[in-house]
Amino acid sequence: MALQLFDTMTRRLQPLAPLEPGHLRIYTCGPTVYARVHIGNFRTFIFEDVLRRVLEQRFARVTHVMNLTDVEDKIIRNAVAHQKSLDEETAPWIAAFFEDLDVLGLRRAHHYPRATEYIEQMLTLIERLEEQGVTYRSDGSVYFRIAAFPPYGRLSGAHAEGLQAGASGRVDADEYDKENPRDFALWKSVGPDEPGWETRLGRGRPGWHIECSAMSMSLLGEHFDVHCGGVDNIFPHHENEIAQSEAATGHEFVRLWAHSEHLRIGGEKMAKSAGNFSTVHDLVEQGAKPSALRYLLAASAHYRKVLNFTDDAVHTAQQAVERIVAFRDRLVEVSPRAGDGDADEAVRIAETATHEFDAALDDDLNLPEGMGVFFTAVREANRLLDAGSVTEQGREWLVALVDHVDDVLGVMPLVAREREQALDTEEQELLERRAAARAAKGWAESDALRDELARRGIAVEDTPQGQRWRRA
Repeated sequence: MALQLFDTMTRRLQPLAPLEPGHLRIYTCGPTVYARVHIGNFRTFIFEDVLRRVLEQRFARVTHVMNLTDVEDKIIRNAVAHQKSLDEETAPWIAAFFEDLDVLGLRRAHHYPRATEYIEQMLTLIERLEEQGVTYRSDGSVYFRIAAFPPYGRLSGAHAEGLQAGASGRVDADEYDKENPRDFALWKSVGPDEPGWETRLGRGRPGWHIECSAMSMSLLGEHFDVHCGGVDNIFPHHENEIAQSEAATGHEFVRLWAHSEHLRIGGEKMAKSAGNFSTVHDLVEQGAKPSALRYLLAASAHYRKVLNFTDDAVHTAQQAVERIVAFRDRLVEVSPRAGDGDADEAVRIAETATHEFDAALDDDLNLPEGMGVFFTAVREANRLLDAGSVTEQGREWLVALVDHVDDVLGVMPLVAREREQALDTEEQELLERRAAARAAKGWAESDALRDELARRGIAVEDTPQGQRWRRA
């Protein structure tokens, strides 16, 4: 079966057949860099990373673009309050985003366009829309007239006449003068004291939606294969991207739209606005292993199902990672029996599991089902290992199975890094002695042990829950 993905536009599974033979082009909506990205956003980013990995197994060439929104109302408010330029305001958050990508082992996109670097492309696209008669100007701003694009609402299923601006909390609000509240800003007029650009459209800055259309079409072409994001991007952001892109070009913008469901905590959507969020940095500082966080977000639930983030879920994910690690370690350490590899049952197990794992991923990227296939194979292979009946060829096939699975799952490199960062026996003893000294109020000894650990490259922090350590 060819790789199929659920298409939000048609609401059914569609085969992923690249428009350009052998070359699949994918655009994923990246973060708005006004603060550290929370773990709920990474549910979407890891879905996209898993998809990217599967695409790279299936196609000769994949081009992945993820934008960085570095001009937006929140960013501007923060920059003005902190008396910084947009670049100065966003630089630490962009660096933090890339740090978190690396902590969770996401493959880097081929391009990370920043909105502030594509102003000219946005202006050109807006001018094309003006030529098509689907815009109007008001007090120096340029708006897209939704009524001029009859197909509006196909992606979300929302009817244009019932839509209201600001529904997502992320779009142009009522401070701009529109003919109709359904319309959205392409170019926003700004005053001389606000961050903006002097352009042929007047002094202003781009609307949110025009950014993604201009960047994606500049880097991937005006018609490309896959556009991804979270379900909260469907309306209005992706709906508006479609409207402005197709109104400008006169043809289909994207062949397939794929969206991941929310991550929830306490039954509620995780969001900065709700205050119920955690960052990757926070969770790792609190002791969560990146390999467990990645497994949880990638394989604990299908990407189109809501995932609840709980301590138990993290623990269960950690146990799954430990099973994978223990199995691969056993394969490396086992002494294979001599014998005819052609008759090796382990080869059959690995071959069957590889085929069924791939089939699960071909069926709408069902990694949880794929991991079920894999763990069934692990149980069967462990019985053969217990009996000492795995040959060298069988071992090679089983190792290849683990590596093939993890090429999609992506936890083993994180485990290797965690092992490198783990404490040795002597370091663990120093930490235990320090905990005992603090319990006995031996502050001088505690401080001396902290200094000794620091000399070994281990930073120790005291918290109400006890001491925490990290490699400096």
